[in-house]
Amino acid sequence: MTLNIKVRLLGVFRSLAGKDQVQLKLEHATIGDVIKALAESLPVDAQRMLIDPDLNDPRPNALILLNGREINVLEGLETKVSDGDEVTLIPVAHGG
Repeated sequence: MTLNIKVRLLGVFRSLAGKDQVQLKLEHATIGDVIKALAESLPVDAQRMLIDPDLNDPRPNALILLNGREINVLEGLETKVSDGDEVTLIPVAHGG
């Protein structure tokens, strides 16, 4: 079954993608699969902003919500998504 997943992009992610949301169609997906598919649809510089190149993980750069719940209180990147779910990416500010 094909899953229709809406990805909302906030802050710098919206600027890099040039839009505030993306619709993805995936089969039997996890949050990790959604992030990977999203990254592949973005320009290379946006991919590096989304997924930490050293860790190969988006979590240092983005707060990721599934239907309004932070994924780390669920099953992290292994959290399964269902048809019609909404994933929201909020950039994490770094600095000192």
